[in-house]
Amino acid sequence: MEQLQYHEGRTEISQMGKAALIERITDGFRNRNISTVSSIGDDAAVLGEGSRKTLVTTQTLVEGVHFDMMYTPLKHLGYKAVAVAVSNIAAMNGTPRQVLVSVAVSNRYSVEALDELYAGIHLCCERYDIDLVGGETTTSRSGMVLTVTAVGEADSAAVTYRSGASLHDLLCVSGDLGSAYAGFLVLEREKVTYQANPNFQPDLSGLDYVLERYLKPEPRMDIVKVLAEQGIVPTSMTDVSAGLADSVLHICRASHCGCEVYEERLPIDYQTSRVCSEMSKNMMPVSCALNGGSDYELLFTVSQKDYDKVKTIEGIHIIGYITEEGMPAVMVTPQNTTIELRAQSFQGVEE
Repeated sequence: MEQLQYHEGRTEISQMGKAALIERITDGFRNRNISTVSSIGDDAAVLGEGSRKTLVTTQTLVEGVHFDMMYTPLKHLGYKAVAVAVSNIAAMNGTPRQVLVSVAVSNRYSVEALDELYAGIHLCCERYDIDLVGGETTTSRSGMVLTVTAVGEADSAAVTYRSGASLHDLLCVSGDLGSAYAGFLVLEREKVTYQANPNFQPDLSGLDYVLERYLKPEPRMDIVKVLAEQGIVPTSMTDVSAGLADSVLHICRASHCGCEVYEERLPIDYQTSRVCSEMSKNMMPVSCALNGGSDYELLFTVSQKDYDKVKTIEGIHIIGYITEEGMPAVMVTPQNTTIELRAQSFQGVEE
């Protein structure tokens, strides 16, 4: 039996960051099966030997890290757990087919609470024509942990990786950015106020959009569908789960390129602008868009030849273009200055 090797000293996980940690712990693993087409490094693994590929991905949501039960309805949580896993299938330009859901819960939760959680899971599965085909239910010493494995499929020619962007490709994003983080900020503000005064009655009028964006995100399967209808196969794609800057850097690293993103082209909803401005004089809406996370929009690149098609699609915004290898990923301000993009996701968003 091979002897396990232990290294002296201690490195804190927080020192490395998520991307570096994944690279370190997966170093040395090599694919041994011909059916493993693509593994670590994309939104989902790609499996299969024929022209039809299987996509597999896993997402874990941890109480106290990814959600707070003080303001998260269990039905919304169940829906969101499936939605964020399905978003990874969308990011590979695929169609979700099945999910497996594993739940670890403490004795703080009742049978009725789990009924509510699974009502949300059922609702999301029904909406996106997905089958719940298995999972695990076990106990937890504290809180709740939800793990969803999503299985999807796509034709080989349609599967889209982070690594396909080419020089001068257009950089596009769906929907709007920063709104989920704005919803999180509102909920955290109300939580603090309630803790100080349990008789406090929150006024959330006019904030429905940002609250729903955080509590009940939708995977952008509609964008996958409309791209296919227009005959557009993105050259690269990923979802926006930890902020636009993080997602842009994923594509640039995988595709060995740089990019220019134009600040004035970032799609930001007026509710997001309002919340960010109210929360802090230093909290600019563009910061919420770049680093807020939890939006689950699709960031993708298309060839210049598809410009006339993509520019007419409602809900898709062209925000920049790909530059050559060796160039940085930057944001160009309205004053024509450049700011290098860095991944610095804010606390409380998905990673």
